[in-house]
Amino acid sequence: MNMVSKLKEILSEYEGLVAKIDKEADLMNLKAQFLGKSGKVTEILKGLKDIGPDERREVGPLANEVKEKIAHLTDSRLAHLEKSAIDKQLSDERIDITLRDKTKYDQPRHGGYHPRTLIQQEIEDVFLSMGFEILDGPHIEDEFHNFEALNIPGDHPARDMQDTFWFHQEPNEHGKRHLLRTHTSTIQVRGMMAKKPPFRFIAPGIVFRCERTDASHEMVFTQLEGMMVGKDISVSNLIYFMKQLLTQIFKKEVEVRLRPGFFPFVEPGFELDIRCLICNGSGCSVCKQVGWVELLPCGMVHPNVLKSGGIDPNEWNGFAFGLGLDRLVMMKYGIDDIRHLQSGDLRFNSQFSTY
Repeated sequence: MNMVSKLKEILSEYEGLVAKIDKEADLMNLKAQFLGKSGKVTEILKGLKDIGPDERREVGPLANEVKEKIAHLTDSRLAHLEKSAIDKQLSDERIDITLRDKTKYDQPRHGGYHPRTLIQQEIEDVFLSMGFEILDGPHIEDEFHNFEALNIPGDHPARDMQDTFWFHQEPNEHGKRHLLRTHTSTIQVRGMMAKKPPFRFIAPGIVFRCERTDASHEMVFTQLEGMMVGKDISVSNLIYFMKQLLTQIFKKEVEVRLRPGFFPFVEPGFELDIRCLICNGSGCSVCKQVGWVELLPCGMVHPNVLKSGGIDPNEWNGFAFGLGLDRLVMMKYGIDDIRHLQSGDLRFNSQFSTY
């Protein structure tokens, strides 16, 4: 049998064998038997040196054509095997979402609230009972509402305390850049501009900081800030409302401490810390081993902030505070890592829901 006939026979043989292959490994082995270093096509090509020029001109192109067809048949079969494997996996792992999820009581499961939502609703109820309103505001703000109206001008070092997400766009008509709000104090600014004193309101919402995440820090978290403006408001009013809040939330007396703190929008400013309820003050990753958790920055509203809100500081004064809801949730439920709150893990969330 001459080489031309052998090549045609080899191609016909491969076509018959490749159609029966159902495993990728077997397919690669079969290809190697024909096109490998010792393959059938390769052996014929090695014999080209032993034939005449005329026959070589006929056998050479035919051998290359056979190699290309074998490679094409291999790729086609490989694609078929991969598609069959995917189809089988999809069929085996198919979930009929119309089927009812049965519990051991043969009742459908109902969704529930996130623990942070539960705390927020509870705090809102507490403040509503004390005559506070609930305000809301935009997530995207400008420099005036987020910084300047809060006594934080462009060259103020306090801007370095907040790693801000800025938008890469042209400033607005007032020359102010836009950003994702770093605190819900922006809602307080808008509230002062929209209302006439006396007033009292709270402003819950999510805020954004470009921070490194750890057990007690997240880039997206929830704050609840509040403000009370009237006549002859004092620090004692501030302490009273904060103690009422914490007592209502924890359903018991909690140990707190008030220490001086600097915030551009209040004067004087305070840090209200709570004894860590995770470790009972012995030290853990949540309280950074100090036994106390910074929970509630607060203070008397700075006169410049009142002026920015269109309020005469010679006639009115007040207090403001900011509360991190995520840390409060951790203290109330004994959660040792803030990242659980953003995980989206239904096993975690279901602990706080009733079915």
